[in-house]
Amino acid sequence: VQLQASEGGLVQAGGSLRLSCTASGLPFSISAMGWFRQAPGKEREFASTISWGGSNWNYADSMNGRFTISRDNAKNTVYLQMNSLKSEDTAVYYCAAKVSPRREAVFSRAADYDYWGQGTQVTVSS
Repeated sequence: VQLQASEGGLVQAGGSLRLSCTASGLPFSISAMGWFRQAPGKEREFASTISWGGSNWNYADSMNGRFTISRDNAKNTVYLQMNSLKSEDTAVYYCAAKVSPRREAVFSRAADYDYWGQGTQVTVSS
């Protein structure tokens, strides 16, 4: 199983960045997907999740309205579009997969996820 995230990068505050994560070796089409992040000196925190049916999603309060999660099951890829970035968004971002029997189930706890990507650094300069 592999979850390969795109390279993050350095972006100015107020800017945008899109992360992608491509899965292989797992049943992506029946896997809920999530994004988490971990800032230096802090615990990993939930960012966003999307059901495998694609019709249900959830965001952490601090990201709601700025981040958009989406997925393309034909490409085994989940995306996180991040707009209006702030310095506090600086973190390593991780994608995660949860095989689920429920089409529109979403998961916001890290412990729920079966597989994790390696993480990608996003740095927002103020």
